[in-house]
Amino acid sequence: MSTRPAVTLRARTDADLDALYSIATDLDTWEERNPGRPAVPPRTAWEERLTAREADPGSNRSFVIDVAGEAVGNVGLFEIDEVARHAEVGIALIPSARGKGIGTEAMRQILEFGFVRGNLRRVHLEVIASNAAAIRSYEKAGFVVEGRQREHAWVRGRYEDIVRMGLLRDEWRENRAAD
Repeated sequence: MSTRPAVTLRARTDADLDALYSIATDLDTWEERNPGRPAVPPRTAWEERLTAREADPGSNRSFVIDVAGEAVGNVGLFEIDEVARHAEVGIALIPSARGKGIGTEAMRQILEFGFVRGNLRRVHLEVIASNAAAIRSYEKAGFVVEGRQREHAWVRGRYEDIVRMGLLRDEWRENRAAD
């Protein structure tokens, strides 16, 4: 049995802003996190948007990924549909936190939050096809490929497919029972 990293999901504090802004402005991983053209937002505009989104969460639930008291990323559910009970999930980590199981554990926790606390029926995500490490991590969490949008994203000078993945609450329960 493998040990999971000591990861907690928590609310954002002002002390987290530097780490979160470094993720938001990381052009090396822009396409893994955003569908649009790479553009570094000015810090003040980014903070204003973040504050506004948190003040009126509406259809979004966002958490800081914390390891040993330090912010190493964020994870959240967004575009939550209260009628159909589904949401999209997104996750981003600082470079030093990648490849250590932190993202997998954070995803496990946000899925539990969404399915148990949020009464969601389905969670989905989109990922560029070349992001093999992310796809493996999502499959490890129980997501299955539901479809593909061919040549849908412009990534570093070429078109790439977007892979759509989803997880139903019943599948999540089955995967959890098998762990």
